[in-house]
Formats: sequence, C-alpha cells, structure tokens
Amino acid sequence: MLGSGGVSDGYEVGSKRQRMMESTPYFAVNSGMGGYQPYGYGGGYQPPPFPVVRLRGLPFNCTDIDIFKFFAGLDIVDVLLVNKNGRFSGEAFVLFAGSMQVEFALQRDRQNMGRRYVEVFRCKRQDYYHAVAAEVNYEGIYDNDFHGSPQPSRAKRFNDKDQMEYTEILKLRGLPFSVKKPEIVEFFADFKIVEDRIHIACRPDGKATGEAYVEFASVEEAKRAMCKDKMMIGSRYVELFPSTPDEARRAESRSRQ
Repeated sequence: MLGSGGVSDGYEVGSKRQRMMESTPYFAVNSGMGGYQPYGYGGGYQPPPFPVVRLRGLPFNCTDIDIFKFFAGLDIVDVLLVNKNGRFSGEAFVLFAGSMQVEFALQRDRQNMGRRYVEVFRCKRQDYYHAVAAEVNYEGIYDNDFHGSPQPSRAKRFNDKDQMEYTEILKLRGLPFSVKKPEIVEFFADFKIVEDRIHIACRPDGKATGEAYVEFASVEEAKRAMCKDKMMIGSRYVELFPSTPDEARRAESRSRQ
C-alpha cells in the first residue's frame, strides 16, 4: 500500500487493476496466460464471456440505487455511471456476478426507469475498462510497459477538500457493492484507523449503498489519509470526504431500520 508520499496515483491505479486482471477469470488477459486453457467443442479456446452490459437513455438524475432497483433480483458486482465533461451522460456499465445474470439483464431492455425507457445491450470487456480508466483520468492501463503519471486535476481536488472542516471521520463514496471491512482496512493500511468504527452503509433491505464511514485515531490522521482520495478498491475509484460523527451515526441508524 502507498504511504503519504512518493509513488504516483497512476502507478497505484495501474498496479491494482493489473493485479485484479491477473487474479480473476473474467479479468484475465488472454495473451500470456499459462496453465490449462478450456476448450469448447469446436476445438478452440473459449474464454468465459465478460458479464457486463451497457445502459443508454438513463434519466439524468439516475443513481446507483436506481440501477439496483431496475435490475432487482440480479447479482450486481459494480455500477459505473459514465460522465462526460463533468456531467452524467445518461449511460452506465453494469458488471454482474456471472454470464447468466447478463442474460436476465438483457430481458429488461426498453423497460422504463421513471419516464424514460432504458436500452440494455451487450458490450465488450474493453469498453468497461476504458470507461473506468476515463473516470480516473488515466490512460494506458492496457500497455504491457506501464509508466504511471499523476492525475492532472488531483492537486486542485485535494486543495478544495483540504479547506473543509475535519473530524476523525472520513466518508467513502463509490465503493464496490461487494466491499468488506478487511478491504477498507487494507486500503488505509498506512494510517491509524479505529477498526471497530468502520461502518459500511446499507439500505434497509441489506444491500450496500457504495458508501462507508471510517474513524481515524485523530483529526490529523484523517486529513493525512485524504491522499487516498480517488484511488482504487477493486475496480472502483473511491472518493473521500470529511464527515462528522452525527452523519456516521445517522447512516448506521438507517442501515438498521
């Protein structure tokens, strides 16, 4: 894990995504894969289909929760809302737990979300990767020879948040919906956190909202941990915000309702 200085954000993004690609079948890189290769009846290698769909025509006030409701009953791993020039484009990528989930998702093509019908169609793994890369202002994650570079807008974002009032609590937004506490502990491995004061926010039905609250040992430690803003957990970049004990308690109370 990174400390408070030294290695660039680009390297952090690239190395984590590279580990993800190498560690799971869906994210495996076809070239250079060693060991046993599955073959179909035709005698050729058949990689498992990447379980992602693309949505188009979404309402412009759409949230991750709206997409969860649209695909109620299906096992969603990740939702990526696509922004262009800082505004939501009306498109999204949804990553499912398996290819069968995709088949069910495609049956909801042209169903309504609010007053708009939504197109649901297949897309390629690379389309999803490129969308994630664009979200973190990072290019070249598919190059074998990786050379990282800092995000150009990171300094401004950090300075804006540095002017906000801090407590010992940070709010995390944009987490993978499958995230567990050990992953958050690892994310902040170089900082002093209160491990029994990590709360992953959930809806009343128990599904994660993509947000969490983490308490640090001091206000200064929370401010120092802001260097992790916009870094990756799994396939998602995570936004960090100063929060308060009251906000964390309200989120915890809502999760128990």
